[in-house]
Amino acid sequence: MTVVWINGAFGAGKTTTARELIDLIPNSTLFDPEVVGAALPQLLPPKRLAEVGDFQDLPIWRRLVIDTAAALLGELGGTLVVPMTLLRQEYRDEIFGGLAARRIAVQHVLLAPAETILRQRIAERELPPDLPDAEIRVRQWSYDHIEPYRAALAGWLTADAHPVDSSDLTPYQTAVRIAEAVGSGSVGACDIVQTPEPTAETVAAGVLLFDERDRVLLVDPTYKPGWEFPGGVVERGEAPARAGMREVEEETGVRLDDVPRLLVVDWERPMPPGYGGLRLLFDGGRLDSAAAKGLLLPGPELRGWRFVTEEEAAALLPPVRYERLRWALRARERGAALYLEAGVPLG
Repeated sequence: MTVVWINGAFGAGKTTTARELIDLIPNSTLFDPEVVGAALPQLLPPKRLAEVGDFQDLPIWRRLVIDTAAALLGELGGTLVVPMTLLRQEYRDEIFGGLAARRIAVQHVLLAPAETILRQRIAERELPPDLPDAEIRVRQWSYDHIEPYRAALAGWLTADAHPVDSSDLTPYQTAVRIAEAVGSGSVGACDIVQTPEPTAETVAAGVLLFDERDRVLLVDPTYKPGWEFPGGVVERGEAPARAGMREVEEETGVRLDDVPRLLVVDWERPMPPGYGGLRLLFDGGRLDSAAAKGLLLPGPELRGWRFVTEEEAAALLPPVRYERLRWALRARERGAALYLEAGVPLG
């Protein structure tokens, strides 16, 4: 099962190209995530929708895109052609990582017409005549997203996707180029970690590493939103502390010689679709400046790292992980481990 994801700026011709492409790739189906966005006003209260300017900023949209794509492929098989603009790398990582976790390969294609052509297409785009102010709103929306597209193009997007210059091509000609690139193997599967979806409660071990200023190390995983501590799921038959040590070496290149000291045990309640489980945090100690500068990250799994203060961590970590960190730091100060349930100390 495969997804061909057609990315590009608003007005690049993704949807019209996708409609042509499904006639060129055998056993392929069109899935436009816009239909998920259009359904959200029927699912969410207006207050929640008003909190964001773009439905892509809603976690439920990203989750539904993953689940719907997987369900369609489970029902139909073959290839899913998905025309959708993705300009934020963390959203791309979350969606492509979620598909990879379901063993669905993603071939990422970028329609990249010259900006002058793109602006011309936006200006000439036909819009629904029955929507009040549609022309102003839709065109302005497209123009406003040229700058974020340009920024993504100068960074992660060019390195990640297979570009197709569609400046002088019709949608059909563009689709032919994509079909040829996909068929020849020029567009490989997206290089992103495949983390299997849990089927039951899990035990995970994280390790806190500190720099010489006592700031804590956080890493930015590609396969889920939000920053995290080095660590991961404990494998069958593996001791939790040893799992944390293994994950630290795999993720950062730092080899811990001594078994780290336990700081907190936190029970994370099940919140569908998650199963929850036990989350342990250990004290991996302080890294000297040479070790801190020598941190190495595997590209497909981690996007970046940084040492942060407790206050800075509050802006990076999801609330439940921040509470876990906050109490782990208190346990480190007091020299006694704490038991938590959903981030709240008990006993």
